[in-house]
Amino acid sequence: MTDSLTVALGQYAPASNVDANLATVAALAADAVRGGAHWLLLPEYASCLDGRRSAMLEAAHQAERVQREIARVAEQSGLWVFLGSHAAYDASVEKMANRSLVFDPRGQVRAAYDKLHMFDVTLADGTQIQESRHYRPGNQAVVLTTPWCKVGLSVCYDLRFPHLYRALSQAGAEILLVPAAFTRQTGPGHWRTLLQARAVENRAFVLAAASCGESGNGRTSHGHSLVIDPDGVVLAELDGEPGLLIQSISLGDVAKRRQQLPSLQHDRPFDIESHDATQEVES
Repeated sequence: MTDSLTVALGQYAPASNVDANLATVAALAADAVRGGAHWLLLPEYASCLDGRRSAMLEAAHQAERVQREIARVAEQSGLWVFLGSHAAYDASVEKMANRSLVFDPRGQVRAAYDKLHMFDVTLADGTQIQESRHYRPGNQAVVLTTPWCKVGLSVCYDLRFPHLYRALSQAGAEILLVPAAFTRQTGPGHWRTLLQARAVENRAFVLAAASCGESGNGRTSHGHSLVIDPDGVVLAELDGEPGLLIQSISLGDVAKRRQQLPSLQHDRPFDIESHDATQEVES
């Protein structure tokens, strides 16, 4: 496999209009090619982000068209394109899936991953988000072998579940992808810290393409797309504005770091023994 890899992380504020977002993706791909990138990584809900269910449902019914257009971008640009996620309608349960797709330079879909963990939370300002009301979770973790290395897929809120990334790394992933639309409430305190932790824990590169700014119906995102090395060092970062982050990485660093500190090999199964210290002990 090739050791050197140049990645481009596209950061923007996905609009409610699918066509506008597809045009943004095409422009980012052209810039990525000019920057010498092999991969283009897009954020969560790259084809449409809107706080209204009706808008997302309309976009979900265009999932096949989105897939065709992203495939065309990949084929015309010669890039591997990682569609961070898009809404795809699942008629069997009458809900949407938050689905990530990977396209090779021929426009072929090489992997699909449905977000495992639903973002059902109450934010500090009282805002309630119940992703599971309109989306159904996936049930499969995904590792994809590329010409460079093995890649572990995830989406946004998955980041808060470290056992997922451990399993991906144990399955051979050397790069962990975390496309996201982190909120502005949680982003400043949590985003970078969690990403660095996943990198250090698993001695892996973390590539996190993020949406930013204001999307449809007032939905706001933190931005700050990041490339992090296996030591948790931030190699490159965008701010909260739209942009394209291009960074070269050396994949040989993963094997080197994992040899120096082989925590993946040191994992041990264990049982939990429970004790109750609230009861009086008989003398």
